[in-house]
Amino acid sequence: MAFHGMPINGHYEIGFLLLPGFSHLAFSSALEPLRMANHLAARRLYTWHLVSRDGAPVAASNGLATLVDQALEPVPALDLLLVCAGVEVQRHCDRATLSWLRRLAGRRIPLGAVCTGGYVLAQAGLLDGYRCTLHWEHISSLHEARRFPEVTFTSQLFVMDRDRYTCSGGNAPLDMLLNLIGRQQGLALAEAIAEEFIHERIRGVSDRQRYPLRVRLGHSHPKLEEVATLMEANLQEPLAMNELASYAGLSRRQLERFFQRYVGKPPLKYYLELRLARARLLLLQTHMPVTEVALACGFISPPHFTKCYHDHFGHSPSAERKGRRERQTEFTAVQAEATQGTAQGGEAP
Repeated sequence: MAFHGMPINGHYEIGFLLLPGFSHLAFSSALEPLRMANHLAARRLYTWHLVSRDGAPVAASNGLATLVDQALEPVPALDLLLVCAGVEVQRHCDRATLSWLRRLAGRRIPLGAVCTGGYVLAQAGLLDGYRCTLHWEHISSLHEARRFPEVTFTSQLFVMDRDRYTCSGGNAPLDMLLNLIGRQQGLALAEAIAEEFIHERIRGVSDRQRYPLRVRLGHSHPKLEEVATLMEANLQEPLAMNELASYAGLSRRQLERFFQRYVGKPPLKYYLELRLARARLLLLQTHMPVTEVALACGFISPPHFTKCYHDHFGHSPSAERKGRRERQTEFTAVQAEATQGTAQGGEAP
């Protein structure tokens, strides 16, 4: 997969537009991988420029003010600009900022966003016809308000759609930038950065945000949340339905009716899906044998685990394990293609 408008195996100029109230965690999660890439490579692979609307320091949502390098003008030569926003993002979609972003897009500079920065790009009309993501809280509200009908919002951790790179908040920018670095500089460097940050697994574009139960239900239901919490705390030795119902002060029939009404599935199926989700993480994040993964997630035998896993995910646990090797092969192919293009005197894709 080549990056639209972005070189490979070169030096990169990354811009960060900081809007008032931006998420400091999301910003740092995007910036720190670039710093560590330079450190581990012992050369400057990435240079970053911090931009604010007027060149003044910008306060994050935690109150810390960050010094910037410049105002919107003059526009630096960039390979990518990331919009960093946070609370009350709607207040900062002023005409000057939106116009500036449109001018960057007109110059074919790839654009991205972390946390709620995608809202700013959407407000500027720069995500029309694209797939993108935001933090789950804002996706829910945008769907309800029917804003930006030309934009396809997903629940993925991050989305790379042509020359648009968007991700949700928290530490999701770390995974997006590690994927970018891996594709540009090689998987080995990306994994070394992840190890430095004690980041167990580089999550990919297929990983999704985990919505809290109250959001998935559309409202809060104390009994249901109590049972779901019990389930999540007892994955290795699953509790029986009668036990769960008793802990919540319900009959089994009441428990089943609650789940069917508010979750749309029986409690046994919901519990099974929690265990399978945990199993997937163990398969991707550890070297535990499949048999041990099965036992750690409450399955009585490997064959039963394999059948349940295949029924839910469409492939076996062993096939899941192959995913990392396939990703490494993809990264290697991108590197080889770029190297070959350079050797032949052409441009890298």
